Amino acid sequence: MSDERAIGERLVKALKRPAIGGPTALVVLLVIAFYGWSFTCPCERTPGAVLFGYEQPFPVDDWTFANDVTLCQIQINAGFRPHAINLNCFANDEGGLYLSCSSCDGKLWSGFAIRDPRAWLRLDGNVYPVHLTRIVDHGELDMAWVARLDKLHSLEEPANPPAPLGSPRPEGWWTFRVRYRG
Repeated sequence: MSDERAIGERLVKALKRPAIGGPTALVVLLVIAFYGWSFTCPCERTPGAVLFGYEQPFPVDDWTFANDVTLCQIQINAGFRPHAINLNCFANDEGGLYLSCSSCDGKLWSGFAIRDPRAWLRLDGNVYPVHLTRIVDHGELDMAWVARLDKLHSLEEPANPPAPLGSPRPEGWWTFRVRYRG
């Protein structure tokens, strides 16, 4: 009986190891894949997750330096997970920062940004905690559109072909005001 019992105990231990090892290995693999994905994306039109970089601890009042960067990367809370994408960002002459979104109604990120305006913005490897506010005032939308055109026309290689200077703001174009949150 003792031999059978010893064999049974060894069998139970052997069966338990793969049951623990398999799921653990899968979790480790998923965590590595998630962080690998986060380090490389957002890339072009593929969203990412967490924006890594040096988190800037000081408030920013003048965002005009963003006009030297082709695209901004924004991370919002998309329910249970972070969601990061590339967007056009631009500052007006007063240093206010805006994000633009063409045909934005129904896009994943914009809906979540309206529900939870806390976000993170990455510019040149630096990450800023920010607050997003959708602009609905037509005067401010027009001002932001002009600032967007000015920036895109000043870049040697803009990410998107700019509309001609002086062109009217298209219907369905949204913009979000970006403010530093500390």
